[in-house]
Amino acid sequence: MKKLFSVLKYTKNYKGYLTANVSFNILFAVFNAVSLTLAMPFLKLLFEETNLMETGLILLKGKPEFSLSADYIKDISNFYLAGLVVTQGGKIKALIIICIIIFVMTFFKNMFRYLAMFFIAPIRNGVVRDLRNKMYKKSMDLPLSYYSEEKKGDLMSRMTSDVQEIEWSIMQTLEMIFREPLTVIILFSLMLIISTKLTLYILILLPIAALFIVILGKSLKNASRKSKETLGGLISVIEETLGSLKVIKAFSAMNPMQKKFEDINQTYYKQSVNVYRKTDLSSPLTEVVVTGILMFILFIGGSMVFTGELTGPLFMTYFILASQLIPPIKQLTTSYSNIQKGVASEERIDKILLADNVIIDKPNAKEILNFTKEIEYKDLWFAYHKGDDGHVLRNINLKIQKGKTIALVGQSGSGKTTLADMLPRFYESDKGALLIDGTDIKDLTTESVRKHIGVVTQESILFNDTVKNNIIFGMQNVSENDVIDAAKIANAHEFIMQLPNGYNTIIGDRGGKLSGGQRQRLSIARAILKNPSILILDEATSALDTESEKLVQEALTNLMKNRTSVVIAHRLSTIANADEIVVMNRGEIIERGNHEQLLALNGTYKKLCDMQSFK
Repeated sequence: MKKLFSVLKYTKNYKGYLTANVSFNILFAVFNAVSLTLAMPFLKLLFEETNLMETGLILLKGKPEFSLSADYIKDISNFYLAGLVVTQGGKIKALIIICIIIFVMTFFKNMFRYLAMFFIAPIRNGVVRDLRNKMYKKSMDLPLSYYSEEKKGDLMSRMTSDVQEIEWSIMQTLEMIFREPLTVIILFSLMLIISTKLTLYILILLPIAALFIVILGKSLKNASRKSKETLGGLISVIEETLGSLKVIKAFSAMNPMQKKFEDINQTYYKQSVNVYRKTDLSSPLTEVVVTGILMFILFIGGSMVFTGELTGPLFMTYFILASQLIPPIKQLTTSYSNIQKGVASEERIDKILLADNVIIDKPNAKEILNFTKEIEYKDLWFAYHKGDDGHVLRNINLKIQKGKTIALVGQSGSGKTTLADMLPRFYESDKGALLIDGTDIKDLTTESVRKHIGVVTQESILFNDTVKNNIIFGMQNVSENDVIDAAKIANAHEFIMQLPNGYNTIIGDRGGKLSGGQRQRLSIARAILKNPSILILDEATSALDTESEKLVQEALTNLMKNRTSVVIAHRLSTIANADEIVVMNRGEIIERGNHEQLLALNGTYKKLCDMQSFK
């Protein structure tokens, strides 16, 4: 039951709207029940033969004293009906008055129903907005290691499809908690007053319908969760395909990828059909069961009319009230089914919102205003999975003096990029420390650390925006002249001016309208414009042609003067002038020194140079 209503926790910021919705749902339930009870005087007026003498005798007896009994309902109905007949001068005018009253009650009932839905609209859409904002923020706050285990497509599914499911669940939950149960309670109360015997029969038989609902709901929750997981896998395949079309076409892998997509799509189809069938089964199944119960009540009640235990109009009123149980009970079953799907989606959403974020600032974390001395890796160990023996970095001890250029070399998988990624705190060390000017990076605010760092990655990360906005990304109040100067240093200004709209040209998804070399030069221009104290260059020139590489390498050399630079390179020709070259293997530093010193060692670095015919 706790899980059933857990989706309501998202509505805590909408208490005003929630109160209004609940209030109007209550009024709807009351007016709905009261309008139904007016059926009895209507039926009495139509089918019972009465004359003025009888109505006069009823009025002479006076207004009956209140009591919770069928006799009281009959007597009070007779009293007011007699009054209408006498005061209005006949049955026709009394009938008109009753019709008008029923119309007015129905009008207010539906008005309150609309107002309830009117005030739930901001809750439904507001919760969706808030959830997406929270999930997007959380997705940016989580460490990069979190995404090594998660599929991007599945995360996208949670932020779209699952969040939308929560919207429907909230609406259904509010109806299930307030409007429908209250309607059922009021109807049962009136039915109990009219005939305790008939109502007890219904109360004994209704748990049969409830049993079907519970069994179906549990099955639906499991089916819904599986379909959501499959949808995440489907979106992942789409995302991978669109990002890898060049490779797929180059290796003629269209058919295998098509089959992979169709297999997952077929699985999702089967699961979705299963979910829809179970969802659609709840309402008709409930109606059949409840109708069976009502037919049984019709038989028992009809027998009671024949024996004189109930009057005809009183029983017809009772049956009308009982028949009105079907819509709210059907709605309860539908709501229960949708809530079960919402609970499944909530569990998937909470996997993101409740995921541990190991990289958080301490309450007393300080800001680093200036980088003045050195960076030090001190006995540092790191593994992507906590408790994992497969450490990516092992016992790293390294000092980087301000203004020096440190190059990291080694085979792929040796830990070079991970070592550099520790500096902007993309990952958190397991043991040891990373110090900036003698202060542990964990004691500094992450934002202030990253303000001093510029990064150019091996893969150019660009956005579907203008050239200018890609260069000034993350920065504010940047003049156009500064943008142009940064582009000139990165050897990008010339090709930018040849684009259709110059610096205002949209470059497409991930910069797809540009060549690899052009994309990389925009990334370099972005780093140049930030003018950071510390530079991380991860194969920054790998995508450039020979001529562009020479020009950009010269610009980077000028940029790195008086700055601390960490350069990751496979092409050793680009780091010969580094102040210190650090050779890594399997997460450990195995050699260090300048170019000449490492060649003299005749070790791993010498072998790497020989393989590249470096002279």
